[in-house]
Amino acid sequence: DAFPEQELDNDLCWIVKAGDHVIIRGQTGRVRGKDEISGGADDPVAQTDNAMQNVKALLEEAGATLDDICAVRLWISDRAFVQPVTNTVGKWLKGVHPTMAITIIKGFARPQYVMEIDVDVILPSEKAQ
Repeated sequence: DAFPEQELDNDLCWIVKAGDHVIIRGQTGRVRGKDEISGGADDPVAQTDNAMQNVKALLEEAGATLDDICAVRLWISDRAFVQPVTNTVGKWLKGVHPTMAITIIKGFARPQYVMEIDVDVILPSEKAQ
């Protein structure tokens, strides 16, 4: 559903919970449940805020919180967006201290996207049930 203009044939999930491990893939500026980009193609802060809102909502569905994030992977379309994207993620994860990998890429499945974030969570034992 994320790319209706493409003929993709796969059974991928946005989030998977396996025991105490939660993995969220590919959150972007796409407003959850809509075919709309937050802030437009030139607003890395709005897109990142939207992606983090999506991450937060998905984690809550899995019984987790932003505080449970252990690893972050960022893909960014332009070096100029590294600072605004990482600072925006940092605002959401203040005091959490996950690892972070940043990769600059040529483009995304939709040209309007300027960033994408994946997160990995290890749940404390009381949340892993």
